[in-house]
Amino acid sequence: MREMKHTRRSIVRVGFDGKVHKHFLGKHARERFENERSILQYLQFRGCPFVPQVLEADSDHLYLITTNVGSIVEHISDEKLKALFHELEIYGVIHDDPFARNVTYHPRLGRFCVIDFEFATRKDSGQGLTQREVLS
Repeated sequence: MREMKHTRRSIVRVGFDGKVHKHFLGKHARERFENERSILQYLQFRGCPFVPQVLEADSDHLYLITTNVGSIVEHISDEKLKALFHELEIYGVIHDDPFARNVTYHPRLGRFCVIDFEFATRKDSGQGLTQREVLS
């Protein structure tokens, strides 16, 4: 596996099969794991084509395996970034971390995709863990 990210909050690796493996760590790890899993499953149910799909979720080890939606983008215009996160809101989710570091490009889909839903919120419930809660 190739390590893509290693921070206080998570370790993300991509397997040789292309699947993304994410281990949640640190403060509020369980809540962030549950939130990301729940949001991704909700988006999958809503038919959102530009986010990872949950393949496995291990709540005992706070470990999530998802599909891979491309490589992190080097550059994206502010206009495209705003449009992408607005499109996500059409599917009922507010990302709460709408920055380029959470955008990938998937060449087979021919489009930008969104990742990292630890702090996302469903518009219909207002539920979700905010970054301010975790960082405080």
